[in-house]
Amino acid sequence: MDDWSQGMPLSYLQSLCTYWAEQYDWAAREIHLNSFPQFRTEIDGLGIHFVHVRSPNPDALPLVLTHGWPGSIVEFYKVIGPLTDPVAHGGNPADAFHVVCPSMPGFGFSDKPFRPGWGVQHVADAWAALMARLGYERYGAQGGDWGAGVSRHVAQRHGGHVIGIHLNMVVVAPDPATMNDLTEQEQAALASMATYADTDSGYLKQQSTRPQTLGYGLVDSPAAQCAWIVEKFWSWTDGDGDPLNVLTRDELLDNVMLYWIPATGASSARLYWESYTAGTRDPVTVPTGCSIFPKEIIRPSRRWAEKDFTDIRWWDEPEKGGHFAAFEQPALFVEQVRSFFRLIR
Repeated sequence: MDDWSQGMPLSYLQSLCTYWAEQYDWAAREIHLNSFPQFRTEIDGLGIHFVHVRSPNPDALPLVLTHGWPGSIVEFYKVIGPLTDPVAHGGNPADAFHVVCPSMPGFGFSDKPFRPGWGVQHVADAWAALMARLGYERYGAQGGDWGAGVSRHVAQRHGGHVIGIHLNMVVVAPDPATMNDLTEQEQAALASMATYADTDSGYLKQQSTRPQTLGYGLVDSPAAQCAWIVEKFWSWTDGDGDPLNVLTRDELLDNVMLYWIPATGASSARLYWESYTAGTRDPVTVPTGCSIFPKEIIRPSRRWAEKDFTDIRWWDEPEKGGHFAAFEQPALFVEQVRSFFRLIR
């Protein structure tokens, strides 16, 4: 099959893996990935890897950025500079952030949890401990995918330190009270959710139930790991049917490498086993900003979101962008984050 109806076509994977084996320059990409200061610290017995870039503006707002699956800290490399040093990128110094960008437990170069219990709530507690350890008593949080869940729990569990959260994936259920009065956008959101459940969520079922079985193949075969990740970039990026329309092959493979090199096929998938049915739906009361990108998996209406987030200060629906917003549309992502936090600094 040359189309994507049954998953990634053989020709596409062969082309990408041939480039990976013969042209992708890992030594050069290491230099790129090491362009920001990186650290490791131990929290609750687990080594946590993180990028930490302080702004030249001493009054900058600390901000913790959290990725999800199948992403990594690579997603944020194009936005760290503009966020930390807006003046150098044509912006206002008042918009500056000190950026902390951790690798989730079981992802990248953070350690793999050796016991159950590292769901999104535990990660949120670890991030609060990390921010305190870095001397940040007042900070914001931002995330998409599982990073949105972590940011939500940071706000719920450590609201005394969190001035606000910005989400580019707003995970809320449709409000039953609106079912007889749906807007066109809400009808489209329901149709999208049905399509996702029917044709795009097989990975979720596997990772939330049998991540260990899947993991053997992902750490044994680079082609399997590449296909497992890049198929979701095809499905979830706003790239007109090809993620290479918005990302380079090197960028895609940088992200794949942060799974392949540390052999995190099972440990990253295990976050679904830990977290998919866990957690609380208690409302988030800290100020919240929501950016609903058009190719995001879940695109709720504001009135649905207001059931879970009681103090929405920023709501925008950009015209382009997908699930990996910071990766795909860095300038647009930066402006969304800046616009929200301007309201609450």
